This record gives sequence, C-alpha cells and structure tokens, in this order.
Amino acid sequence: MNAAPDPMRAGSSRTGSSEAGTLYIVATPLGNLGDMTFRGVQILRDVDAIATEDTRRTRKLLSHYEIKNRLVAYHEHNEARAARTIVERILSGESIALVTDAGTPLVSDPGFLLVASCVEADIDIVPIPGPSALVAALCASGLPPHPFYFAGFLPRKSGARRRRLATLSDLPCTLLFYESPHRVASSIRDMAEELGDRPAVIAREITKIHEEFLRDRLPALAKLVEERTLKGEIVIIVAGPDHGKSVPDGPDDPATPPFPELP
Repeated sequence: MNAAPDPMRAGSSRTGSSEAGTLYIVATPLGNLGDMTFRGVQILRDVDAIATEDTRRTRKLLSHYEIKNRLVAYHEHNEARAARTIVERILSGESIALVTDAGTPLVSDPGFLLVASCVEADIDIVPIPGPSALVAALCASGLPPHPFYFAGFLPRKSGARRRRLATLSDLPCTLLFYESPHRVASSIRDMAEELGDRPAVIAREITKIHEEFLRDRLPALAKLVEERTLKGEIVIIVAGPDHGKSVPDGPDDPATPPFPELP
C-alpha cells in the first residue's frame, strides 16, 4: 500500500519521479510516548514499511499507537546494504518511513547515507518534525540558544577528546554534545581543562521519569559527576567563551544575562 497523500504538504512541490514513492524522515519520542505527533502516527500507519535502527524499540512504539506495519532493519552495521535496498523499493513505488531509537533520525544516528542516496536518485524526501534531544536540552538550559554548535559525540579516548575540545574552545557560541553515561565524568573533566571555567548544563533523561538538569560551572560539574553516577541519555550544554560579557547580538538587543548560580 502506498502512503496516502499527505494533506499537510499542500503547496509543496514534488521533485522526485511520479512513479517513485517517498522517503519520510519521522521523529519519534525521546521517552514520553505522548510526544509523538499526530502526523507522525499517520505516516507510520500509511507507509509500506518502516526502516528502523532497533526493531524492538520501534515495535513498542507501534504497539502503543496500535500501528501494524512492516519493519526493515537499518543501522550502522548494515547501513550501506540497507540503503541500496530501500532506495530500490522506493523507486519501485513504495513509500518508506525512517525512524531511529528516539528523537530525530540522522542527528548522531544512522540515516545520512540513505537520505544522500535518495537525493542522488531524485526521490522525494519529506521530514516529519518532532522530538530532538539537543533542541529540548538547549531550550531548557538557560544558556543562549543562538548561535549554537552541535558537536555530537566526542571521541572515546581522553587525548583525542581534548584535542577535539581545543578546536572548539574559541567558537563564539553555545556548545552542545551528546555523551554516554559511562564517559560523562571524564568528558566533563576534559571540558573543564580545555574550555575553562564556563557555565554548563548536564541534561539527562529528557521527557522521562528521572528527567534532570544540572546547572553549574564546568569545574563544579566535574566534581559533582566524580561523586555521583549519572544514568540515562545525556546532553551537555556549555556556554561560549564570551558568555556574560556585554556583547549584544544587535543594536537593540540586551547583553547576555549572567548565568544563575545554584542555591
């Protein structure tokens, strides 16, 4: 079954072949299943198949919304082969949705190769916006939301990680990182060494039961995470080097307010 025409796309122009299907890039909840969009649910019902990073997690989402559809494994270990197969299926007339474990596909998750292949094949690509951990963390951080630079995951080893941080240290913007709970302590310590005494936020388990935002300066956060084990999915937000200084964004904009101290 081909996906029904999407009424939300009225006025858009289709560039792909009229014989081909469509690739939908569908954002899914970070944790709270209530964050799934109405449009996303409808697309997942209507497409011919769903390409997913983890079929087990996606089945739980589909079960919650009583969606019955075929799942196709698409992850970092089979990405090249799966991308070719999916492109062939779309060119034959099928429409396929791409999802990841949680959040928006491609953002530190597989999917870029598939999207690039669809662009090359002149296949229509439709994003279905929704949850994104980095955007949610940034909005609630209390640090300037723009400009910002998303660096994804830092290298696993401290030496490579510190070299990467050194290249980012002078960027005049808020920095965002994803990090594993197993490496958050060493990463925050390296950030304090390479980026200096800056305000920062550790956001973890966003939208979940144990959602938490830890706000302080990097040295204090480094001490905190050495003494406390953090679990769950983590986003780290670090202020730019000029944070708190009187550098307005424009002629009518106020200077960046100082970062609030923890009680």
